[in-house]
Amino acid sequence: MPVVFILVPISSLIALGFAYYFFKQMMGHDEGTDTMKKIASHVRKGAAAYLRQQYKVVIIVFAVITVIFVILAYGLEVQNKWVPFAFLTGGAFSGLAGFFGMKAATFASARVTNACRTSLNAGLKLAFRSGAVMGLVVVGLVLLDISAWFTVLNIFIPAAEEGLKLLTITATMLTFGMGASTQALFARVGGGIYTKAADVGADLVGKIEAGIPEDDPRNPATIADNVGDNVGDVAGMGADLFESYAGSILATALLGAAAFSGAGLVTQYSAVLAPMLIAAVGTLLSIVGIFMVRAKEGASQKELLKSMGLGVNTSAALILVLSWVVLYMLQLPNYWGIWGSIVVGLLAGIIIGQSTEYYTASAYSPTRMIAASSSTGPATVIISGIGIGLISTAIPLGIIALAIALAYAFSSGFSFDVTSLNMGLYGIGIASVGMLSTLGITLATDAYGPIADNAGGNAEMSHLGEEVRKRTDALDTLGNTTAATGKGFAIGSAALTALALLAAYIEEVKIMFVQFLDRPNELINGVPAYQAEFIDFIHHYDIHLMNPLVIVGVFVGVLSVFLFSGLTMNAVGRAAQQMVAEVRRQFKEMPGIMEGTTEPDYARCVEISTRGAQKEMMLPSFIALLIPVIIGLIFGVAGVTGLLVGTISSGFAMAIFMANAGGAWDNAKKYIEEGHHGGKGSDNHKAAIVGDTVGDPFKDTSGPSLNILIKLMVMASVVTVGVAVSYSLF
Repeated sequence: MPVVFILVPISSLIALGFAYYFFKQMMGHDEGTDTMKKIASHVRKGAAAYLRQQYKVVIIVFAVITVIFVILAYGLEVQNKWVPFAFLTGGAFSGLAGFFGMKAATFASARVTNACRTSLNAGLKLAFRSGAVMGLVVVGLVLLDISAWFTVLNIFIPAAEEGLKLLTITATMLTFGMGASTQALFARVGGGIYTKAADVGADLVGKIEAGIPEDDPRNPATIADNVGDNVGDVAGMGADLFESYAGSILATALLGAAAFSGAGLVTQYSAVLAPMLIAAVGTLLSIVGIFMVRAKEGASQKELLKSMGLGVNTSAALILVLSWVVLYMLQLPNYWGIWGSIVVGLLAGIIIGQSTEYYTASAYSPTRMIAASSSTGPATVIISGIGIGLISTAIPLGIIALAIALAYAFSSGFSFDVTSLNMGLYGIGIASVGMLSTLGITLATDAYGPIADNAGGNAEMSHLGEEVRKRTDALDTLGNTTAATGKGFAIGSAALTALALLAAYIEEVKIMFVQFLDRPNELINGVPAYQAEFIDFIHHYDIHLMNPLVIVGVFVGVLSVFLFSGLTMNAVGRAAQQMVAEVRRQFKEMPGIMEGTTEPDYARCVEISTRGAQKEMMLPSFIALLIPVIIGLIFGVAGVTGLLVGTISSGFAMAIFMANAGGAWDNAKKYIEEGHHGGKGSDNHKAAIVGDTVGDPFKDTSGPSLNILIKLMVMASVVTVGVAVSYSLF
């Protein structure tokens, strides 16, 4: 194994070291007054209680799936025997990433509020570096897991025919993404249902019916709402991007092993290590960028965005240069072209993020147009928000399409014949690595959002001065934009990662024939399986648009996206109805709440959200896990390929639409609260609150969960490929 690989575990340890440093630095700050400490304690306890309950459910699900994998691997022998163990480690590391990130966020919120009593810059730096704990823990744990598996498998998997050992190693490593995907889905769906049930309940009864401000301590659902920000947007997002990051690196490593299988072992190792080393360098550069984020007192939203962008863009610019150095040192053939694919992926991520910012930030015309439409009531707010959301999909979809074409072209040397297919697919994979290369700081900007939101809630509930609330509001508005940008980035990365995984799926079919089903000499398109190329398997299974099995798969993929979105939206609606009933009950039976003489029963609302989330997340999650297996059993490899194409394309568009529409509605409401179009309490404000309430499950439940649906369905297909190959009906 090349010595240069040592950079990967070293980078992971440095990332985890800085995460610990930022956590200890944050814990050294004062939480403020006794009231601020009490509120923060309520949120911490609620978040911890929710995660404990979720992990109980997830452990049972993982145990059942592991038993199934053991039967497939050791009983039916249609699966790699390492899969059960890889599945468990992927899930465990993903869960750890979410847990540590949420722990930092729940300890940070009151400290950020207290820092805002001093200055805006103090609050921004503390919130951002607390969010960086999540970013660095995610990249650190992914690289640590990859390092451990790559080392172990190099020792235990015996040498095979030229090229096959690394193919087997990378294919085995890819399966730990299944565990990460499963954990991420439960975290995202459950957390999203939790947070939006509480948020919608708090808004409908507290703000609209009772006429009290957001985060007013008299609202019984306000603690559950603040808890939800952490379990959904911190723990859920961390698990989501853990899986994207791992999937992009491992799928690209597998595609590299396939593309360079005949180029000699040294070159093949270089192609496999390239995505790992680029991710390692990007992690170190993310740390540099984190230290660059700061703001002056009284900064405008555009200035705050600029200060955040300075760190992100500096890291991105540096990775452009150093990724070329990595490829040059590895001496990969056509390293200029492969570097071009990395540039394409990185630029695509930046443009998608900027597009999301434009369509969701109150500094720009789309969100202001929604705010202006509030003058004619909630109906026009909803209509304009849906319209903006639909229009906002055009740029990301166009950019991803262009990125796929350019990444393929650069890596293949602008050759589009079948002989360059493997190289072109490697280019698409490494473009996804380029997009996610500086995830450490990109995820920090996203995790910053809920920390700032909770800080604002703490300031409101603690009755702090107008100047403090003004600072926390500025950080909160910035957080809404960075969170929306982060969601756009996550969705874009999911699309590219899923495409790389789709290509890896066909490679897994080959490995299944040669290594695990003991059918190396079976003819594939007239060639023995062990000698067959990617295109031979495409022809063997008739994977083309005139094959009805592929078409059926495409339609089932689209069906899955719409069914999943509807189920998660309705889940929020049902859980929110329970929350509304409970808040109304408390206001009716405890009149001292509105007078400020009786403390609401916050724990009861936390319990309702927790129970509702655990119950409602099961059906959507199992649909995502079971559909790829069922399609594989009935329609085989061709049907599964169509399923994944339909899921990726429709899921990407739907996720962008929902995330951007929801973000625009939220910031339109906040724009009115700043004093525009009548300000707080006006009819315009009430209309905007309705739009924001509708948008809550769009942007925080269904939209973000679609990222994971896309990747989990691909991962489930990859892991159960032996079933589709051996037992399919057609």
